[in-house]
Amino acid sequence: MPDFSSSPFWIAVVHIVAIDIMLSGDNAIVIALACRSLPPKQRKIGILFGALGAILLRVLLTFFALTLLKIAYLKIIGALLLLWIGINLLKPIAKIDHRIKDSTRLSGAIKTIIVADFVMSLDNVIGVAAAARGSVFLLGFGLVVSIPLIVWGSHFVLKIMDRFPVTIVLGAGLMG
Repeated sequence: MPDFSSSPFWIAVVHIVAIDIMLSGDNAIVIALACRSLPPKQRKIGILFGALGAILLRVLLTFFALTLLKIAYLKIIGALLLLWIGINLLKPIAKIDHRIKDSTRLSGAIKTIIVADFVMSLDNVIGVAAAARGSVFLLGFGLVVSIPLIVWGSHFVLKIMDRFPVTIVLGAGLMG
C-alpha cells in the first residue's frame, strides 16, 4: 500500500497527471480525426471503441515497459527517448501527416485509431512507468487518469473540428 503521507508519493502523482495530460492529447486528436466523417451515432461508438482499444494497448504496453525498466541503463535510454520526443514536439510543423485517415465506416475508424494509438501510446506508457517508480498503485492510477482524458479530449476535439474545419489540418499537422 502506498504511503499517502510521503512527499515522494505526491510528487509522483503530480508527475503522472502532468504526463497523462500532455501525452493523452495526441491520442484524443487521432480518435477525433479518425471519427470525423462518421454519422453522429457512430462517432460515439467509434470514440468509445477507439478509447477502449487505446486503454487496452496502454495496459499491455505498461506491463511490457515495467519489465523493460528493470533492465540496467534502459531508464537512461527511455529518458533520452522522451527528451528526443519532447524536442521534436517543439519543432515547427513542416508537413501534414496523411497517414491518419478518417473513415465513413466504423470498423475503418476503429482500426485507424488502434494502429495509430499503438505507435503513440508508448511515450505515455514509458513516462508513467518511470514516474511510478515501480509502484503498481501509481501505475494503475496513471492508467485510470488517462481514460477520461482520452475520451473527453476526443469529444472536445471532434466538436472543435466540426465548428472550425481548419483544425482538421492543424490536428493532422500536429501528428506530423
